[in-house]
Amino acid sequence: MSLKELQTRSGSVCELCGATENLSIYDVPKSPNVGLDSSLLTCSVCKEQIENSEIIDPNHWRCLNDSMWSQVPGVQVMAWRILTRLRSEGWPQDLLDMLYLDDDTLAWAKATGEGEEDNNTIKHVDSNGATLNPGDSVVLIKDLDVKGANFTAKRGTAVRNISLVHDNAEHIEGRVNGQHIVILTKYVKKS
Repeated sequence: MSLKELQTRSGSVCELCGATENLSIYDVPKSPNVGLDSSLLTCSVCKEQIENSEIIDPNHWRCLNDSMWSQVPGVQVMAWRILTRLRSEGWPQDLLDMLYLDDDTLAWAKATGEGEEDNNTIKHVDSNGATLNPGDSVVLIKDLDVKGANFTAKRGTAVRNISLVHDNAEHIEGRVNGQHIVILTKYVKKS
């Protein structure tokens, strides 16, 4: 496999984001094969974010909306891995739900352990056990006295665009009566 072959296949653009500058070969880890399908042409921005998840910019990866449809297995695998890494953002999960990988390609995508549930991951669930995600809307299932704000949030009140408290699975945050409040997950149901 040579740079020339990858440039021909990709049209001399990054196979993930379409950039034309600072392109190099990226060998997709844990590939069951060698050759053209196990590598891709990437720009320095994509390559750096793939290799260092601490600096990942979710908005950069909106480009996967197009590149995930590539017929190249290596591109499909990297799209799946990146979307899986970002799925807590909300929109990547929608793309993952649309992305189809055959069994062998999916096995390759999962070979790095990406996407396996970490037992230490905090999971927010409502009173019915439904998983809560950032941006969801919930409804209060009981009247709640809001400390410090001197009002009662009434049962049936909709709370839109919630955020999750990252270190406590029992707490979410949202706006009720113009006040930003913390709500216990056991008192809400996803709507």
